[in-house]
Amino acid sequence: MTPRAFLLPVFLVFGSSCLPLAADAQQAAKLPRLGWLANNSPAFPPYAGFWEGLRELGYVEGKNIAIEVRYAQGNLDRLPALARELVGLNVDLLLVTGDQGLRAAKEATASIPIVVGACDPLESLVASIARPGGKATGLTCISAELVSKRLQMLRELAPALVRVAVLYNPEDRNKEHEFKQAQESARHMNLVLQAFEARSSGEIDAAFAGMANDHADALMILADALMNFYVKRLADLATKQRLPAMYGFREFADAGGLVSYGASLHWLMRRATWYIDRIFKGANPGDLPIEQPTKFDLIINLKTAKALGLTVPLTLQATADELIE
Repeated sequence: MTPRAFLLPVFLVFGSSCLPLAADAQQAAKLPRLGWLANNSPAFPPYAGFWEGLRELGYVEGKNIAIEVRYAQGNLDRLPALARELVGLNVDLLLVTGDQGLRAAKEATASIPIVVGACDPLESLVASIARPGGKATGLTCISAELVSKRLQMLRELAPALVRVAVLYNPEDRNKEHEFKQAQESARHMNLVLQAFEARSSGEIDAAFAGMANDHADALMILADALMNFYVKRLADLATKQRLPAMYGFREFADAGGLVSYGASLHWLMRRATWYIDRIFKGANPGDLPIEQPTKFDLIINLKTAKALGLTVPLTLQATADELIE
């Protein structure tokens, strides 16, 4: 057999076997690409809602969607660089959470659509709730409007309280607004609020030392991406200092915090996939209304109440969505 005669069948065998690989590569290149800028770690419980939502909508990673995830692991200073990295990967859509995540995404791109889950207010995002305009849309957890209710429930749990420490991260612009709402409510309830700021892990410890020095009677934490990363630590610190504490999301109560009242982060992450699906199918993000939660969960940790020497009123127990015993 001549060399030419030998090479022909070899080429046919190997050439034909490469065709499906080339087709697969071409198909993979056409998959819609989602860039997810995640503030927390992969183990953050609410993130399960995102994967559930994708499955419910029929998405399978690698089959009909490509997903690039960058986890900030609670280090929010990394968000701008991670956002630029995702934009550099030519993703078709960005999923972000929180004020800091939204700012990082908007600084990184003016052309890629953004789906955001963040607490109110959303002036930096929308022209109106019904018609956001621009390239971004998403969901709000409506936190600032709940501070009065949270303070009322905290007083029910600790009727003698007067001085309430409020811990928040001023790097989240929405928390400044939320604190002002809390001040207004506190005036009507004859409560004295003591503001404590924390922009990093180290500042959390300093804030709790300040609460002890100021003899705070109770604590309210205005949750943001930083606080959500330290749910267990914050719950433990409050219990150690014997501070009845109110939190915004159930993850804190699950971690040992006394009481939480707010929207479900699990719901927010799952519902965000509906926006992703709509935009991938051609919807203009500026035409998709901002969605607001209609249900807020009250979770009371009775074990922590007992450790703090508190008696939870039966009326409050009756209204709770869940009692942790």
